[in-house]
Amino acid sequence: MGAMEDLASMSANGSLPQRAFGVDPKRAQRYNLRQARYDALASDIDALAGNASQAGRRLAVLDIGCGRGTAATHLSAKPNFHFIDIDATEVRPGAYRKLDTSLYRSIFYGDLTKGYPELPSSSYDVVICEQVLEHLIDLDIAIETIGRLIKPGGRAFVGVPIFLPPLHLVRRHVVPAIDRLMGRKERGHVQAFTLMSFKKSLLAHSKLGFVEARGFRIISGGPLRPLEEFRGWWAFNRWLGTKMPAACTEVQVILEKPF
Repeated sequence: MGAMEDLASMSANGSLPQRAFGVDPKRAQRYNLRQARYDALASDIDALAGNASQAGRRLAVLDIGCGRGTAATHLSAKPNFHFIDIDATEVRPGAYRKLDTSLYRSIFYGDLTKGYPELPSSSYDVVICEQVLEHLIDLDIAIETIGRLIKPGGRAFVGVPIFLPPLHLVRRHVVPAIDRLMGRKERGHVQAFTLMSFKKSLLAHSKLGFVEARGFRIISGGPLRPLEEFRGWWAFNRWLGTKMPAACTEVQVILEKPF
């Protein structure tokens, strides 16, 4: 029995609070669809780490905008985590109080829109940038930096919320106008992407090649949340997200740097 099954079994017996995908305590549902993107990238990066170990080397990973360390938490439960050197970036120390810094080799603090000039080019086999770009007004330098930091042959996993057109225009223009009219404070998301517009931005500024786009969560939460206890519901959503990524509420684009 694997670690995930062990934890799930202990949770069912009341020994531990249930953790999403057996590792993440921030979401209680066993196959929480909001966390499915981290399980997906962790599985892919773990496979890359396994390949690197067979070649006698370690996998260098950078988690841009690591937040509370969700990506690293999912990675740490994978069998090849001990072959990974993972660094992280955040805007400032203390931005997230519950960040487990022990998962990282180092943490760099800085502004992604300034390009991280202190970090050398072609330093990482993998760059993760999940749920970051939608918070930035200026994207060109941020996306260029993702591409700059990846080694030739390396990969990027970049994820954002998306909308079906023309709903992205409503989110970008109408919702902020209503917020100003109602006297509400500004929202954290300042970008509104469709899958097509997001992919176009990534390819225009990063000089990376497109590999795959996969979506998560077409419909979730509310009365459907109990279904997230079942592996079949998660598997169905993963399948649907590969077939119809543009219709999902969030997408993860995988890119590769040419040799």
